[in-house]
Amino acid sequence: MTVASLTRVRSDADLGDVVAVLERDGAVIVEDFLDGETLAGLWADLEPALQAQDYSGNWYDGLRTRRVSSLFARTRRLTPVVTHRLFLGAARAIMQKPVPMWIGRSRQEMVPTIQISATQLVQIHKGQGKQPLHRDDALHLRPHPGPTTRVMVMLAMSEFTAANGGTLVIPGSHHWDDERAPAVEEAVPTEMPPGGGLIWLGGVYHGGGSNVTDTPRTGMTVAYDLGNLRQEENQYLAVPRERVLEYPEEVRRLLGYDRCPPGVGWLEMNDPYIWLEPEEARRAALGDLVPASQVSISE
Repeated sequence: MTVASLTRVRSDADLGDVVAVLERDGAVIVEDFLDGETLAGLWADLEPALQAQDYSGNWYDGLRTRRVSSLFARTRRLTPVVTHRLFLGAARAIMQKPVPMWIGRSRQEMVPTIQISATQLVQIHKGQGKQPLHRDDALHLRPHPGPTTRVMVMLAMSEFTAANGGTLVIPGSHHWDDERAPAVEEAVPTEMPPGGGLIWLGGVYHGGGSNVTDTPRTGMTVAYDLGNLRQEENQYLAVPRERVLEYPEEVRRLLGYDRCPPGVGWLEMNDPYIWLEPEEARRAALGDLVPASQVSISE
């Protein structure tokens, strides 16, 4: 099923209605995803790294495209993005569904966690052609159709238009099997103002559009994956512990410092969040696994 355009909502939209659109179409535009002040702060923090970055060196990532990752290491301002009620709420509603299992003679239901998987700033410049249409959840080599294992957002750091490379999306393509190939003619461009956000499911075919204008198109993408899958971007290496500690506990756990039921991600059989606790608590739980280099002076 392909629809002529993407559904557009505001941030105060009913979460249940947005989840229904995502499950039907696989994508939705939130026109006022982020306020102007936070957007300006993100630009101030991230633009220097973007300007210092060379164009990508391969055809898939874009020979006229700049990409910057490790975003949580570069800014303290991502909390409103990753905890947005429609983005985080939809990711939880769609992915955190009970999984029944038997442990001996006891039937139990386990609800998985979700985690931030990949973060990236993507700037498409004049002359960049269309990116090949692809599914982002394909990196986990999973079959389609099937349960959703990834929910993503593309935040418009600048205006998105059909002419400047607004993300191409094939609505409904998350329902396709793996033998059906995507066609550019089936895709619709994402058009939204700065601060708008495109939320889409990992099984949806999409790709960066071509930019035929004189102005770069800049977007920020953040992905949520199920907590029992490996993160696409290694957040433990990308984000120093001291920067993780600058975010609230909810975001720290979303970065991966959490244990996914029934027991994925533990550290010495403990909740891995112990690694972010003060030195005394860490040493009590982990002993000599805590090297002196990991002890903050402020502790």
